Amino acid sequence: MTVHGPRIGRYYEDFVVGDVYRHPLGRTISEADNTWFTLLTMNTNQNHFNAHYAAKAPVGKVIVNSGLSVAIVLGLSVSDVSQNAMMNLGWEDIRLTHPVFIGDTLYAESVVLATRESASRPYAGIVTCRTRGLNQDGDEVMSWRRSVMVYKRDAPQDKDHFPEARSGPLH
Repeated sequence: MTVHGPRIGRYYEDFVVGDVYRHPLGRTISEADNTWFTLLTMNTNQNHFNAHYAAKAPVGKVIVNSGLSVAIVLGLSVSDVSQNAMMNLGWEDIRLTHPVFIGDTLYAESVVLATRESASRPYAGIVTCRTRGLNQDGDEVMSWRRSVMVYKRDAPQDKDHFPEARSGPLH
């Protein structure tokens, strides 16, 4: 097993079963993040946006919307796992193992569980990882298995996408 440091983007050939990626960024969740996401997604559970109501619940304070915390941990993993992916294929066994609160900072790490060539797309392979989110105290707050279809290094689809300026070269 190899533990990898920060890097942006990996191709199918770069993934080795057992390797661990400690994703380089952390993200602190603000009250505005939680409130906006909760209202945007029409989640009417008051434990996510009503401090008076949440104070009477067993946890005693506002809990961050789990959709937001999952999205943040997923986003933190993109630079290592799916920067060069063409599509997500699925998530399995999503577990929310510890509450996330306003002011918590989330981190993520992933371990490669499996790789295989794509049967239908010779320019790609399928990578399956287990990803977990940790808070600033090292508590695991969530985990899942995720499969993505990732381009191979010589795939033409993710190359040469930057447009040429009509006005000519930059001086």
